[in-house]
Amino acid sequence: MPTLLPAPIQTSLDRWHAMIASRDLSALPGIIHPDAVFRSPVAHTPYHGRDALVLALSTVINVFEDFTYIREFATEDGKDVVLEFSANVGGKKLKGVDLIKFDDDGLIVEFEVMIRPASGLMALGEEMGKRVGAKLKEYS
Repeated sequence: MPTLLPAPIQTSLDRWHAMIASRDLSALPGIIHPDAVFRSPVAHTPYHGRDALVLALSTVINVFEDFTYIREFATEDGKDVVLEFSANVGGKKLKGVDLIKFDDDGLIVEFEVMIRPASGLMALGEEMGKRVGAKLKEYS
């Protein structure tokens, strides 16, 4: 039986899916807590703050090709959501998950990404490094 998400979380998740579908993340800051934490699949240290997460996600949406969400899972309380995806980067196919934690108001407080295989992860890391590597380090 699917988990019913609390209304504020469902609203934010619906907005997220609409932004991804349109490839327009201009409304993204509205669903992220100012003190959010972003955990990149290629960095040991988390990045802190809304601006870091907006920068990373707004960039990666232009790096990924053929990005598609496949499945969605949620904890019983609905505050933790896992979105499984597939994409291509530089000719490399990859699969991954977005692990998203929401607060009671439906704002994203943590966003962690895991990706496989290593060749896809390396292609993503290389491209993201070229585009925002130095700027993103300011948030660690």
